Amino acid sequence: MNVKIKHLAFTFLAIPLAFSCTPSGNSGEKASTKIVKDTVKQCYISSFEGDTAMMDIKIIDSVDVEGKLVIKYANKPQNDGIVRGKFSGDTLFVDYSFKTGNNDTQFSNPLAFLKKADSLKMGVGVIQTTLGRSYFAKDKPINFEKGKFNFQPTACK
Repeated sequence: MNVKIKHLAFTFLAIPLAFSCTPSGNSGEKASTKIVKDTVKQCYISSFEGDTAMMDIKIIDSVDVEGKLVIKYANKPQNDGIVRGKFSGDTLFVDYSFKTGNNDTQFSNPLAFLKKADSLKMGVGVIQTTLGRSYFAKDKPINFEKGKFNFQPTACK
């Protein structure tokens, strides 16, 4: 008799588990309901002593950022790549993954921009690398006065 009760108890416990693992009509509705995120596209341009930089970004929900950054140097090959990151208060922190000139090697550097009104001022800071990942040193401030690129808004193409 105890064996029958154990089997019956196991059956009652297994039924809800079986139904929780199968798709129901409600989960199909959740999959088709897409959350629309607030996305703003902004384009910037900057120049400094013959070097120019163009940045086109999408700001998602006022925090997440992704886009493209091209830096054309007067006397060196250009850097062309993507930026991905987040705003933390008035500072935008991104990872810049780029290629230089015709070189197929992918490089990655952290960048920081201070937002003032409509402009973004690129900062300069101490970069550390650990396990192949570069980041700004936490105990050293980023200097936004020494940065050479001050990005101003421009019309997006």
